[in-house]
Amino acid sequence: MSILTRTPAHTPARSRRRTRVALVTTGCLVAAVLAGLIGILVGSSSLTAPDLVRTLLGGGTPGQELVVFELRMPRVLGGLLVGAALGLAGALTQTFARNPLATPDILGVTSGAALGAVLAIVVGGGSYAVGAGLLSLGLPAMAALGALATAAVVYGLSWRGGVDSYRLILIGIGATATLTGITSYLIARAQITDAQAASQWLVGSLSGMSWASVWPVLLTLAVVLPIALLQSSALAIGQLGDDLSTGLGVAVQRHKVIVIACAVLLTAAAVSASGPIEFVAFVAPQIVRRLARTGRPPLVASALMGAVIVAGGDAFARGVLPPGVPVGIVTAVIGAPYLIWLLTRRTERDTVS
Repeated sequence: MSILTRTPAHTPARSRRRTRVALVTTGCLVAAVLAGLIGILVGSSSLTAPDLVRTLLGGGTPGQELVVFELRMPRVLGGLLVGAALGLAGALTQTFARNPLATPDILGVTSGAALGAVLAIVVGGGSYAVGAGLLSLGLPAMAALGALATAAVVYGLSWRGGVDSYRLILIGIGATATLTGITSYLIARAQITDAQAASQWLVGSLSGMSWASVWPVLLTLAVVLPIALLQSSALAIGQLGDDLSTGLGVAVQRHKVIVIACAVLLTAAAVSASGPIEFVAFVAPQIVRRLARTGRPPLVASALMGAVIVAGGDAFARGVLPPGVPVGIVTAVIGAPYLIWLLTRRTERDTVS
């Protein structure tokens, strides 16, 4: 009887929550489109909004078509896709671990992907743009391999009859420090040209983005996003704990493996395209979670917010900051204070409790 009497009370609340999520998702989509359009307009070559509209409709001059479709469109679209991949990866790991600090940056996945990519740069003898031979295939593959290996090690070391989120985070921090040290050693031992390419890439920048680096991220998102959405119900149930999830029919271990694999592939694709753009996977899910007032980050909205942050940050860097400032610095300036605030807030809450 109590269940029957509580059901009607929960239905309006659930409906309002879904409405808020839909509104936030729509708002993020609009913001992503605006960020993309602004990103195409901003640059050293003057391009007005009417020029952009004419060019997109096929009426632009050859010079305008070159600027829009070959120079700025790959960069903007790449930024949107990289941000979406990082935002979705962060939402998956935060929900899986039931902890806002559990992001690919903190868990070592980003550092593992970066180490694999730096290996490809140092061994392959150049940057992503070299392209035709070993490196064009090796950089994404090595980034994915590094991310997968790191995730497997961190997950394995965290396992004690189950995965505790705080143990996972602590081991991830240790793995991040170790991998960062190895990456620095490789750069120090590399040829000067390879070291410069790797160091520039590690900052996290969209300046070298081309159509060749856009397609792998697009393909990864097209494959992984539906799989992640299919795990949404299990992610919601997982907030109740592993034991209750198992009792409700969720194959917990298989679900965790799928979620981790999705997050790792998304992170590897993003890092291989643009370098490690820090804090996007951390900030984007938490922003939309607070806007939607939900217990966990909405997946699609988190992806769109990540796209807004990366594309918008890159447009801001090119339009306002001195030339050459990469988007990775912009996201770090935004994300680091937010991380400190969140840690302080959680510490104060723990002290009060």
